[in-house]
Amino acid sequence: MTSINEYLTSQNVSPSLIAAVQEFRQTYAVDPALAERVACPETPFYGTDTLEMALAAILQGQNLLLVGGKATGKNVLCETLSWVFGRPSFDISFHVNTDAASLIGTDTFRNNQVELRKGPIYQCAEWGGFGVLDEINMAKNDAVSVLHATLDHRRRIDVPGYSRIQLHPATRFIGTMNQGYAGTRELNEALVSRFLVVDMPPLDKPTLKMLLAKYFPDMREAALEQFAGLFMDLQRKADNGEISTKPLDLRGMIAGIRTIKSGLAPAKAIRLGVLNKTFDAFEKELLEDVAKTRIPESWTAEDVFEA
Repeated sequence: MTSINEYLTSQNVSPSLIAAVQEFRQTYAVDPALAERVACPETPFYGTDTLEMALAAILQGQNLLLVGGKATGKNVLCETLSWVFGRPSFDISFHVNTDAASLIGTDTFRNNQVELRKGPIYQCAEWGGFGVLDEINMAKNDAVSVLHATLDHRRRIDVPGYSRIQLHPATRFIGTMNQGYAGTRELNEALVSRFLVVDMPPLDKPTLKMLLAKYFPDMREAALEQFAGLFMDLQRKADNGEISTKPLDLRGMIAGIRTIKSGLAPAKAIRLGVLNKTFDAFEKELLEDVAKTRIPESWTAEDVFEA
């Protein structure tokens, strides 16, 4: 893993931002007990403009909302920011059962007395962590109400039955959202106004090839070209409404390619990691045709990886 300064320099981040990040890290040292919570991405985020916007926002004490489709790197950027700033990361996934108590904390009986079992929002506020609000547009009203005072200039949390706490000065919250997913809804203006919004650009072919090369340094150039080309073909068809976004799964493609190292044929690996993500027979047939133009049935592991 490259050093943080080397990574930022390689991404052409401005020297003033790099210096400010260094100052931030020196000012807010992470507690050793929480060091394991500092993310260490397998492959950091690539994209200078997006990265610079995110760094500048966090340095100015702002919270971020990352908006974009699948495979745009939202979660990778969250991990990268935790790593770059050296802050413990707290993941908060919103779903139908997420309520105020699960975010702040609930009463529990311990040592013959009632104590507060702290939730992730409380812990993030206490330790100066980066709270990742995953799929924030699935949050219910009572969960959202907790966030209002936490995310604005007041930077505090009122804990019912307990004292009010102020957020640690290093605490930041990073929301992520995919638009149009089942169970999601439009965020209200009051909540959106508490974030600076980063519109995540779609993945392009050069960046995708770079990522695949990072994950698989022994992949042959011809195979790298075809796997990247297949993903871009699927992305284009999804943008045009010819297929759903279900098979547009970069995690699935990377996982599928890994099975080739175990001896699975590349065509079967792609079927396992990408094509089978849809359960519609007609769409699957269309995906099979697209895949065959890129990944021949005759390919073996030797065609993908160098010996």
